[in-house]
Amino acid sequence: MEFNTEIFSQFDKKWALLSAGPMAAHNTMTISWGSMGTLWGKPIVTVYVKPIRFTHKFLNENEYFTVSFLPEEYRQALMKMGGITGRHHTDKDAAAGLTAKDLGEAVTYEEAELTFLCRKVFWQDMITTHMPTEIVEEFYTPDEPHTLYIGEVVDIIKK
Repeated sequence: MEFNTEIFSQFDKKWALLSAGPMAAHNTMTISWGSMGTLWGKPIVTVYVKPIRFTHKFLNENEYFTVSFLPEEYRQALMKMGGITGRHHTDKDAAAGLTAKDLGEAVTYEEAELTFLCRKVFWQDMITTHMPTEIVEEFYTPDEPHTLYIGEVVDIIKK
């Protein structure tokens, strides 16, 4: 059976921006891990963030987050957003040449071609004892495992 696998490469190959917090106090990071599907009869997006990332704090403290996909011409901006920490840089958006757009409880970017506005419905730290040894050795030794965040998609913003 053959099927189109392009949807599975949206995060891995295209990357996305994960933002949490309102316009006045948000943080954004580049992600390449995530999934989309359904849970509890609702459309959902799942993202994975290590506790050492500054955005982790914003995800924990806020009810909403966004996942925004940008056109390929913004690849350098995505790289910059993933390489600059909000802990030490006061305006990551400007440094990456991106324009934040207020969505009330969260932000997206004027440059985004597709944004999922999500309401956090579940989060949990991943448990390494529930993973194959080779995964733990490749991704988590000695780092803490990711926190899994599931968000119900409450709006989809298309350019």
